[in-house]
Amino acid sequence: MTDSGATLRKHLDRDELLVCPGVHDPLTAGVADAVGFDAIYMTGYGTSLSKTGYPDAGFITMPEMISNAANIQERIDVPLIADADNGYGNATNVIRTVREYIKAGVGAIHIEDQTFPKRCGHTKGRQVIPREEAVGKIEAAADVRDNRAEDFVLIARTDARGTGDGSLDEAIGRANDFLEAGADVAFVEGPTDESELERIGREVDGPLVYNFVGNLGSSPYVELPSLAEWGFDLVLFPITSTLSTIANVYADLSAFADDPVAAMRDIDDDFDAQPVGSLHEFTGFPEVVEWERQYLPGEEQDKYEGSLGDDPETE
Repeated sequence: MTDSGATLRKHLDRDELLVCPGVHDPLTAGVADAVGFDAIYMTGYGTSLSKTGYPDAGFITMPEMISNAANIQERIDVPLIADADNGYGNATNVIRTVREYIKAGVGAIHIEDQTFPKRCGHTKGRQVIPREEAVGKIEAAADVRDNRAEDFVLIARTDARGTGDGSLDEAIGRANDFLEAGADVAFVEGPTDESELERIGREVDGPLVYNFVGNLGSSPYVELPSLAEWGFDLVLFPITSTLSTIANVYADLSAFADDPVAAMRDIDDDFDAQPVGSLHEFTGFPEVVEWERQYLPGEEQDKYEGSLGDDPETE
């Protein structure tokens, strides 16, 4: 996906909500792509948990996040929106962060105004940096976008609402300052009820993100038509694949502990019931066979004659 930023901008320009499921690795991203969405979101929480085993509390590093984003974007055919945490430092660090995400080929990132180490935007104990410093980081990010990839979408997030002395006034003020500093989209994290969402829609002067975290955090469940009516443009469901993976793997392994053979039969049947073909087909083995046929010496095909196993070309 070489034009992910331009494609994403076209989706954002439509007069309808852009809904993005959250994925945490290339495998879950491939499933989301097979289902079919206009864009997909890489969760920071899920990336941290799946790559390091630690929660979203500042334990994962910039190279780990960018590597995951690059691998996800390579796996899917639609734009990826990636979590870039707080840019991994001050404004000068943000310059390299944005450059690296652009090199990864993703369509967009969001950068937040939390201190370091940061933490999940729906847990207690968050703090934000001074507004002037946060604006400088967004200015730096916007300059990199303008110089390196004009279509790259920069989303600026504020966590000011959820701090110990946070207020919605402060969050809205920061969001507008970030848009003035060059952000393409504003992201007010942690509104607590529908009235706050309505106010954000009225008072933030630019495109808006809603982070639909469900029971994970403090923001409400709300119907999508309402979000559109209030002026939101993009809805992220960040923890979708992570919760689904934990819940389903736990259920399957619990059954496996009781009767491994019966559980494995059920897992096989459940997989076969999905419209993704065999595991080999889903993961791309037929494409590998085609690469071999196209680029390797002809005698390389002899290895398939008489060998045992599934034929990845015919799966």
